[in-house]
Amino acid sequence: MGGFDDLALELEARKEQHLYRSRLITETAQGAEIGVDGRRYLNFCSNDYLGLANHPDVVASFQAAANVYGVGGGASHLVNGHSTAHHALEDALAEFTGRTRALLFSSGYMANLGVISALLSRGDAVFQDRLNHASLLDAGLLSGARFQRFRHADVADLSQRLASSEASRKLVVSDGVFSMDGDIAPLDELSSVAQQHDAWLMVDDAHGVACLGHGGRGSVDLFELDQQQVPVLMGTLGKGFGTSGAFVAGSEELIETLIQLARTYIYTTAMPPAVAAATLTSLKLVQADNWRREKLAALIKQFRTGAEQIGLQLMPSQTPIQPIVVGDAERAIQMSQALKTQGLLVTAIRPPTVPAGTARLRVTLSAAHNEKQVERLLNTLADLPVVDGSMPGNVS
Repeated sequence: MGGFDDLALELEARKEQHLYRSRLITETAQGAEIGVDGRRYLNFCSNDYLGLANHPDVVASFQAAANVYGVGGGASHLVNGHSTAHHALEDALAEFTGRTRALLFSSGYMANLGVISALLSRGDAVFQDRLNHASLLDAGLLSGARFQRFRHADVADLSQRLASSEASRKLVVSDGVFSMDGDIAPLDELSSVAQQHDAWLMVDDAHGVACLGHGGRGSVDLFELDQQQVPVLMGTLGKGFGTSGAFVAGSEELIETLIQLARTYIYTTAMPPAVAAATLTSLKLVQADNWRREKLAALIKQFRTGAEQIGLQLMPSQTPIQPIVVGDAERAIQMSQALKTQGLLVTAIRPPTVPAGTARLRVTLSAAHNEKQVERLLNTLADLPVVDGSMPGNVS
């Protein structure tokens, strides 16, 4: 028995269930077109929503900072890894979000684990939207607090659960924009209910910040919610900002608590200072280049209008995330592969990332795309035969 025979059997079962995952090996920078295995593809599966991942000014800032700081963080923030580049970015993100302070983490997953575990323990309670990102759900389970999931965007269900809780500390957690459905949480209502029941509200705005709100300030800005109404705000830097890492913004007390208690902050090497410097440049572009969000909105409208005309059933999303629910995992894979043969990359998303029976093509749009590229995607989808020989507009 010392081998991994049981693991091999489990892997084979995943293949038979069409749930096995494989990696693409990209050969170029992120963009509207991308190189994979010696071929160019139109890229409709990246989270580089504003097209900043390969922006020349961002790249130049990274290179210049690497000449000053090198390419490694060297140590954790609490040893000697916290550079002037990190500190400047934290100050800028705090001002950008309208919060007192901000704190950098190496990834959104690390930020969510660190925040929820630092704020909650046994005797406390955490209430999460059923469709929250895996990192939030994992963080809630690992915190030791009583963990409850309320129905998706169902404020009444949340209110009932909060009312019946006798926990000493209560935290409500929601994505701002849901990563697989693309819809926006009812943050104003969530904030109101949380305050009524003396609970904190944490918003993970990974897919909203940079793309939504005034100057790209995210989904929280859409509802004009301040620091008191949303005490814990998390945003990632590897999507709309085009770089890497994450931040948490909030009050002085929140940030100092995280510095003292968030294990994923304390016990990990700081992101390379050059990434922080590049992100500071990206942040300036996010705020100044409103045309990127305007162009993205126009492309989203073009795609949704065209999809309706060819009979595709889309989810109610006004964000760059435009899922086409297929249902069957095998069917989703075959449609994704058929698109790939036509030179388009669109990822098939399957359980457990999404609920069983809701496998989908997850189309993501970027300001780096143009109208002709979106039109090509729509034309290819319209002509795409699926497993049973019908057209994608007939799937349910």
